[in-house]
Amino acid sequence: ADKQRIIKLLADAHGDVTAMTGDGVNDAPALQQASIGVAMGIAGTEVAKQAADMILMDDDFATIVAAVEEGRGIYKNMQAFVCFLLSCNFGEVATVFGATCLGVPDVLTPLQLLWVNLVTDGPPATALGFNPPDPDAMTRPPRDPKAPILTPWLLGRYAITGAYVGFATIQVFLNEFKDRGVSRQRLRSWASCDLKEPAWADFAPTGIVGDACAGAFGAKGAVKATAQTLALTTLVAMEMLKALSAVSLDHSLLRVAPWANPWLLAGVALPVALHMFLLHAPWLRGLFGLAPLTKAHWITVAKFSLPILLV
Repeated sequence: ADKQRIIKLLADAHGDVTAMTGDGVNDAPALQQASIGVAMGIAGTEVAKQAADMILMDDDFATIVAAVEEGRGIYKNMQAFVCFLLSCNFGEVATVFGATCLGVPDVLTPLQLLWVNLVTDGPPATALGFNPPDPDAMTRPPRDPKAPILTPWLLGRYAITGAYVGFATIQVFLNEFKDRGVSRQRLRSWASCDLKEPAWADFAPTGIVGDACAGAFGAKGAVKATAQTLALTTLVAMEMLKALSAVSLDHSLLRVAPWANPWLLAGVALPVALHMFLLHAPWLRGLFGLAPLTKAHWITVAKFSLPILLV
């Protein structure tokens, strides 16, 4: 009776999630009343086992501690999975929406977006489910059971991440046109490009031989293909870096290194290898409308993708 009163007091007065351990017949009512009743598997009676929610097979209380730590780790991994996919998809939406608002050509084609969603998002997101518990998981107070899995802090943080992903993807796209001598004004009016018109008579992007309009804005134009390749590669690089930093939601890479989760390393290595194959296989590159990247291009990719580690 005393045990039942204590459980009721903790639950009613403080709103605590109560756990009760027991092995005897007299423990059965309290085991049934507690939020989580734990019966001893070796020394416990059948009555206690039937009343409990969980049976401790080795009768070792350290197992309960390990189970709590594992449970907290699983919850964090669920948050990491949701937040990673949320930031990736928000970044892709921001890219498409931002390009539409700016009136510039498509930053990414539907096929390229499909590549990102099916090939480069899935393996890292799945691997995040194998993250180990944080080093300080057991020093934190219990979370509010009514708290949503996506807290306002996480939602705001990953919304900012997604916004940066969209900004960086669009910016590398615009910079390639700028470096080729295409002004922002002409880029916004790309659909009306006609060399016979006085406004376009002097249009001559760098590195284009022949029809300047087709070379800059055409479906197979060299400038557009290079710009889209830069945008796609930057987007993939940011998502892979974000996956590596998501090995812990609360600690930096200096505290919890990516190799703490070997599955995450494999989940990142596979999409990177596939993307490199996409860029270096001529027939596949042509199918996706991409172009080879130079050393300067890779420096640009690194310059825009590395800051994602700070968000």
